[in-house]
Amino acid sequence: MLLGAAAAAASAGLHGADLRRGPVPALARQDATVTAEVRVTSDPRLTRPRVSGDHLTRTTVLIRAEVRRIARAGTTGGTSMIGGAGTMGGTGATRVTGAIGPTGATGATGATEAVVTRTRTPVLMLVDTGTPGQASTGVRGGGDTTPRGQEAARRSPWLDLLPSTRLRVTGRLTLPLAGGDDVAAVLRVRGRAAPVLVGQPSGAQWLAGRLRAGLRAATDDLPADARALLPGLVVGDTSRITPELDEAFKDTDLAHTLAVSGSNLTILLALLLGPPGLAQRAERRGLAPRLGLSLRTTALLGGVLTVGFVVVCRPDPSVLRAAACGAVALLALATGRRRSLIPALATAVLLLVLYDPWLARSYGFLLSVLATGALLTLAPRWSAALRRRRVPARLAEALAAAAAAQVVCAPVVVVLSGRVSLVAVGCNLLAEVAVAPATVLGFAALAAAPLTMAVAKALAWCASWPTGWLADVARAGAALPGGGVDWPGSWAGALLLAVVTVVAVPVGRRLLARPWQCGVCAVLLLLVVVQPPPLTRVITGWPPPGWRYAMCDVGQGDATVLAAGAGTGIVVDAGPDPKLVDHCLRALGISRIPLLVLTHFHADHVAGLPGVLWGRSVGAIETTGYDEPADQAAFVRREAARRGIPLTVAAAGEERRIGDLAWQVLWPPPRPSPDPDDPNDASVTLLVRSGALRLLLLGDLEPPAQQELLRSAEVARLVGVDVLKVAHHGSAHQSPELLRLLAPRLALISCGTHNLYGHPAPGTVAALRAEGAAVLRTDRDGALAVTGAGHELRVARD
Repeated sequence: MLLGAAAAAASAGLHGADLRRGPVPALARQDATVTAEVRVTSDPRLTRPRVSGDHLTRTTVLIRAEVRRIARAGTTGGTSMIGGAGTMGGTGATRVTGAIGPTGATGATGATEAVVTRTRTPVLMLVDTGTPGQASTGVRGGGDTTPRGQEAARRSPWLDLLPSTRLRVTGRLTLPLAGGDDVAAVLRVRGRAAPVLVGQPSGAQWLAGRLRAGLRAATDDLPADARALLPGLVVGDTSRITPELDEAFKDTDLAHTLAVSGSNLTILLALLLGPPGLAQRAERRGLAPRLGLSLRTTALLGGVLTVGFVVVCRPDPSVLRAAACGAVALLALATGRRRSLIPALATAVLLLVLYDPWLARSYGFLLSVLATGALLTLAPRWSAALRRRRVPARLAEALAAAAAAQVVCAPVVVVLSGRVSLVAVGCNLLAEVAVAPATVLGFAALAAAPLTMAVAKALAWCASWPTGWLADVARAGAALPGGGVDWPGSWAGALLLAVVTVVAVPVGRRLLARPWQCGVCAVLLLLVVVQPPPLTRVITGWPPPGWRYAMCDVGQGDATVLAAGAGTGIVVDAGPDPKLVDHCLRALGISRIPLLVLTHFHADHVAGLPGVLWGRSVGAIETTGYDEPADQAAFVRREAARRGIPLTVAAAGEERRIGDLAWQVLWPPPRPSPDPDDPNDASVTLLVRSGALRLLLLGDLEPPAQQELLRSAEVARLVGVDVLKVAHHGSAHQSPELLRLLAPRLALISCGTHNLYGHPAPGTVAALRAEGAAVLRTDRDGALAVTGAGHELRVARD
C-alpha cells in the first residue's frame, strides 16, 4: 500500500507539473489569442445542443490535443517572449516574423514578430463550426437519421480528424472552468473553414480510421436503429444515435452496451479461446484449438487482438479501461485460475491510475472496476445459489451477472442520474442474448469492409437483427411508467441506497426459499413497473377523471393538452425537453394526437417535438407562418417530413371541432404586414371551448400583438374566459387592458423552477389576482389538469 501510494503521488505530481509548466497556462490567464501547432490526441466529438431560453445553443466540436508549438498572435514591433528557455525547462524559443508555418518558419510576410515556443501541453479545443444546434441531433453535424449524402453535407470536416494528426490553429486560450482538470487550458477556435493540416496521422491511426469508416459505410443502408447502434456496439461510435434512443438506453441501464467496454473484448477473446473453465484442458473450445494453436500461441494471439482492439476503438481512457479489464478476462481464459483474477484486476487498476491519475476521478472508471469486481466475486456465488434452487445453469449465470453488476454499481449510478432503475436487470437479461452476436458480426463487418464491401454489408445486415432487438428492449423498458424511481442524487443518497441494498439482499435470499412469497413480490413489482392506468388513477388521482385541459410541467417552456376523447388529445406546443413532454403525455394516457399545434418556433416550444412523436400517431402539425428562428423552423419541417406528417399553417379565422372540443385561431392574421419583429408576436393564439369550459391560449404574445387582438373583430368573444394560459410564461410584458377584458377565473403559468428570467413576474401575478383570477404555476404546483366548468371549475395537481 505504501509503495502504491508513493508511486501514485509521484505520477500525479509529474502529470500536474505538465499542466503548469510552459507558456500555455500564463497565456490562458491573459485570455490571449495565439497561433499554435497542436497534435490531436482523441477523436473529435460533437456536443449535444441544449435549450438556453428560447433558442438552442450552437453545436461545438470538442477535441483533446497537445500544444507542440505556440506563439502569441498579433504581436507587432519589438519582442514578445512567450515563456522562455528558463520557463520551458530547456526547450527554448525561436523568434520568427509572420505566421507559424508547418515547420515553425515564417509563413505570410508581415511586420509581426513572435516567439515560437516548443512545448507539450494538453488542452481542450472547442471548435465553433458556426452550425446552429438542432433539437433532435445526435448525428454528426446535424441532427437526424437522414440519408448519407445529406448527413455528409452537414458534417464538419473537423469531425473527420484522426488522433495523431497535427494542425495549425489560431484561437483564444482560456482557463478551464473547474480546477483540477486534466487540461492546462481551453483553446477556442473558429472552425468555419477546414482545418489546416501540418502533419498526417500515424499509420496505425490511419488504418483504424479506415476500418471505422468502412463499418459506417457498411451500415448506411440498414434500418435507422441498427444503423445508429451497430457502430456504437463495435467501436463506441455513438454519433448517429438520436437523443430518444440514447435516453432509452440510459433509462434501462443499457448505456454500457453503447460504450466500448471489457465485454466487447471478452466476447472476441471467448470466440478465440473458448469458455474460461476449459482454457487449459484438452477439450477446450474456441477457434484457436480448431486451428491447432498451442496455448502459448493462443495467449500471444489474444494479446495482439487486445492491442488491435485498443487501436481500432481509439486510445482513449475508456478504451484503455476496457483493455485492462479485458486483460483480466484474457488471464482467466488462458490459465483457468479463477483465484488470480482479483489480484490481476487490482494490478490493472493500479497501472492504469499510474498511467493516468485523472482516472481516479472518473465515474466511468469506477463503474467499470466495480462491475468487473462484482462479476468476479458476487456473480459466481449467486449463480451457484440459483443452480442449487434448480434454476437452469445458463439462466442462473446470466441472472447472477446482471444482478451483481446492478447491485454494486447502482449507488454510483444514482449519484449521476438521481434515479434507480427497476427494469435494469430484466432489460440486461433480455439484451444479453443479442449483444454477443451483434458484436461478433459487427467486428466481422469491420474487418471485411476494406476487402469487400458487399460481404461487409451482408454481415452488417445480419447484425441488424440482434441490434434491432436491443433497441426494442431499451424502448420497451423506457416506456414503462414505473421503470425508475427518483432518488437523492448525492453521496448521501448513494449511501442510503447501499444500506437498502445490503438489507434487501439477505431478504431476497430468504424469499427464494418461499415460492409463494416470491410470486407475490413479483406481482407487486410488475404492478409498480407497469402502473395500469385505472390502478394509478385510483392511487394517485392523476390524471383526474373527466379532465379537459392539462398543462405539463416541462420546465421553462410550454406544453399543454386538450382532451379530445379516450387516449386522444390536441397538443399545443412541445416544450424544451423531449423526455419531459413524453413523460407527461404518457401519464395522461395520450396515444393519439389528431393535431399538434406549435405556436411559434422558439426552442422552449418546439425542441421537445421528438418526445411528442415517440410511439404516438400524429395526424398533422400546425405552425405559425413566421419561420423564425430559421434553424428551428427547419428542424420542425425535417421531423415532420421524416415521419410523413403533413405540415399546415394556422391563420386567424380557422375553426375546427372534434366531438365537444372546438377551437378557433385568433392570431396571427393570414398575411401579417409587416412581419413581426419578434417571433413571439407571431404565436398561434387559440380560443377553445371544451363542453362548457372556455379557454384562451395566448402562446408567447407580446403587448403589441395583444393590443392588435383587442382591436380584432373577435374581441367580444374574449370577455370572461374560464381559463387563461398566460402569455410568455407570465413575463412582465402583458397588456393590462387585455387582462381586464379577459378577467379569467383561473390563470395558468408554465415556467421553470429558478429560471433566469424571473418568470412569472410579480406584477403580472398581482394583476391577474386583482382581476379575481386564481393563479397556478408549474414551477411550484407541478403539472395541472382542469376539470368541470363555471362554478364547478376545479384544478388537480400531479
